[in-house]
Formats: sequence, C-alpha cells, structure tokens
Amino acid sequence: MARDLLNRYIWLADTIRRYGRITRGEIDRLWRQSPFSEGDGLPRRTFHNYKLAAEELFKLEIKCDPSTYEYYIEGAGDNDSVTEWLLNTAVTHEVLSNSTDVSERISVEDVPSAREYLAPAIEALRDNRRVRFDYHAFNRTLPTKDILFEPYFLKLFRQRWYVVGMHVEQKKLKTYALDRISHLNLLTETFEPDGNTNPAEYFKDSFGIVVGQGDVKTVKIKAEPRQAKYFRALPLHHSQQEFIHDEFSVFCLNLRLSDDFVEQLLSYGSRIEVLEPRELRVRIADELKTALALYQK
Repeated sequence: MARDLLNRYIWLADTIRRYGRITRGEIDRLWRQSPFSEGDGLPRRTFHNYKLAAEELFKLEIKCDPSTYEYYIEGAGDNDSVTEWLLNTAVTHEVLSNSTDVSERISVEDVPSAREYLAPAIEALRDNRRVRFDYHAFNRTLPTKDILFEPYFLKLFRQRWYVVGMHVEQKKLKTYALDRISHLNLLTETFEPDGNTNPAEYFKDSFGIVVGQGDVKTVKIKAEPRQAKYFRALPLHHSQQEFIHDEFSVFCLNLRLSDDFVEQLLSYGSRIEVLEPRELRVRIADELKTALALYQK
C-alpha cells in the first residue's frame, strides 16, 4: 500500500510537470486513464492529500492560477537540478518496475558508486558530520589511509558519484569518487560548512568534476550539422552559445580547460574542429597525431 501511494504522488507531480499548466478536470480525465483508477475521477480531498505529499516528497510547490483554475509547478524550468533529477528518477523507476515482462529487452547503465556509500555520504551532508575513509586513486599503487573529510556536496558525472569537501589536514577542497572509497566511517564530530561554497558556483567554470586553477577561456568549436543537433539537445556547458552558418555551426563556451574536457572533445573525432583557443587546438591536434601514429606502425 505504501508503494502504491508513493506511485500516485509521483504520477500527480509528473503529470502537472509534463503539461505545464493543467485544470482539475483534465487531471481527472488523465487519472481515469491511469493504472491507479478504476474509471473514477480523483476525489477533491484525495487530490489535495496527494498534492501535499508530492510537494513534500519532491520539495516543490504546486499552485493554482485563480484566473484560469490551472495547476502548475512554481518555478518549473528554473533549473532546480536536484528536484528535476529526483522526479525523473522516480518516474523512471516506476515505469521500469511495471515493465518486468520485457526486462530482458531493456538495457541500463550501471552506477556502482551509488551502492555502498551514497547513503552515508548524504547523511553526512545533511547533518554536517565529518567522515573518515581510505581512498585508492587510479594513479596510485597503494590507497591513502585514514582521510579526515568534511563533505560539502555531491555530484553525479558520467555514471559516477563524487563527493566534494574539505580535506581537514590539508585544509583544501578536494573531490573523491565514491567507488574508490573504502572503510568509510560516519563520525559524531560536526563542522560548519562554508556558506560561500555551493555546487553551482564551484563548478560554474568547469567541465565535469575537475576544477582547475587556470583562467577561463573562450572555446570555439565548429560542428557539422548532425553533431550540432546533439550539442543543442545536450549542451556541453551551461555557457554554451550557438552561431549557425549555412553548412556548420560554431559553439562558444566559457570555461577552464581540463583533461576531462579534452577527452570529451576527442570523442567526437572528425565531427568537430576546435577553432579557439590556440593552446586547446594544438593539444587536440597532438593527441590525434599520437593516436594516428599507433595505427601507422
């Protein structure tokens, strides 16, 4: 019964989000077509109970426009990434859980970093509690032992969860992949988080999870029409702007250069050309020449 109620809250929030603005009559019509109804409408009291529960569950505000009697989500489209991600995940989970009859025909990506330490990391964030753990970086033979850490925020990038926070002994902000952590202990010691450090600001000028110290560069990328469609659908960076020409587009981004960004650009092969800055263009060309040399031996 609890799961059934949760799915009803998800249905209501997702329906209002997808329609943007929707009347009670339209909600009733859609409810009758949903798997939760036996052909009856959604009673007024039940609707308001579900509405309140959905607001609390997804940290959103569902309002009614008194001039049109339409319901809508306040601030929808204001890029609240966590609320959007939670709702998308909940909807996806509900759809997949009701599709077990075709599960062998659905392929999903694994997120191993969420299995063991995502829950305690979120608990540490919520309560501002220090943690201790060992960390085995890919570029080290042996793990670094007994790191005392104050977690500030989490970030999901390329199917991996990362925690960003203060390395207490080094007095330095650092980023750790959850799937490289072991022996994590949630301590009783608390800390006062830096109020000036938040995910949006911290990663504003970066691509991925690497935050460099260099200057912000204006990057110009020439893309053929098909690749340009992908960049429009899934921008490389929030600063992205497109300038359309007859046979190609030029995308401009403002960010700090990093290895993650270089690797991303290399993955597009001949479908793009880096125009600026020169240092990035030269690096991409050198990487491509080195790769080509491997096949010319």
